Amino acid sequence: MRFDLTGKLLISTPAMGDPRFDHSVIYLCAHSEEGAFGLVLNRPVPRLTMADVMEQIGIDDARTTGSAVVLSGGPVETQRGFVLHAGAVSDDDPTGQALPGGLVLSASTDVLKLIGKGAGPTQWLLALGYSGWGPGQLEQEIAQNAWLTCSAPQALVFDPHPGEHQWRDALKSMGVDPVSLSSVAGRA
Repeated sequence: MRFDLTGKLLISTPAMGDPRFDHSVIYLCAHSEEGAFGLVLNRPVPRLTMADVMEQIGIDDARTTGSAVVLSGGPVETQRGFVLHAGAVSDDDPTGQALPGGLVLSASTDVLKLIGKGAGPTQWLLALGYSGWGPGQLEQEIAQNAWLTCSAPQALVFDPHPGEHQWRDALKSMGVDPVSLSSVAGRA
């Protein structure tokens, strides 16, 4: 593998053939020769709030998170939750994995309990499911112009109103006008 995209954003282009990723922005939590793992940042799950999730997993105290949206992190293991947050790995969540840019990924309900009590990280998102690629698959999709990559500013990662505008904002952060993208891939 020539490059590591862990901690970067993937931005789908019109050449993306999979409609599940149309206009997607994905934070890459891991990228190695073994494959890649990421969370879609701009797909809220319709009619599901953080309060609903907290109730389903038996966490009673959700006073600070009740109306927060839950994201569809991708089509793989859609019942599994992941919390991406700003900060450092703490003793309260020993399963947290440090990521570039001062972010942490956790699959533990411990961090959700802290967030519900108002004692956890202040910048966070909850995603159900994830996006995954096998060895070489993501690199092949990038070579086919299905994805652009860029840095992952926390303001874009933790947008309080996730949606399609994040796709446009991510492209603009690279100096790309979304209307200039073509669905035809080519090589010069």
